[in-house]
Amino acid sequence: MATRDATTHWKGGLNSGTGELTLDSSNSARFNVSFPRRVGEPEGTTSPEELIAAAQASCLAMNLAGTLEKDGLTPSTIDVTASVTVEPADGGLSINTVDITLRAAVDGVDEERFSRLAEKAKETCPVSRALAGTTITMDADLA
Repeated sequence: MATRDATTHWKGGLNSGTGELTLDSSNSARFNVSFPRRVGEPEGTTSPEELIAAAQASCLAMNLAGTLEKDGLTPSTIDVTASVTVEPADGGLSINTVDITLRAAVDGVDEERFSRLAEKAKETCPVSRALAGTTITMDADLA
């Protein structure tokens, strides 16, 4: 299977320092990171939590598309928003919750079947599995 790489170059201390994150595998993006912006307003920087949210949202959208297709359904659209919360814990920070909002337009499926398939997609999503130590909630509905 595939391996993906990213690199962060950091200068300085925690509160006064800054970093640059590069998505090496795709060579498609560079992001500024800083601790004060991580726990405050982002204003042009990203954070590990935002990147985890992006990973969760994109992974779940793809996984749901595959789960639906395996069940004979084709989605028209899938929209996933993931919110990752970082909180103080044990003298540091901890990611305890990921809240997902999922809306999909899928012909030929009722709400009960869709809910079951969406839950299956969440449970089998590789990013959800990687975040097994967190509480992942999901509000999934047909659009």
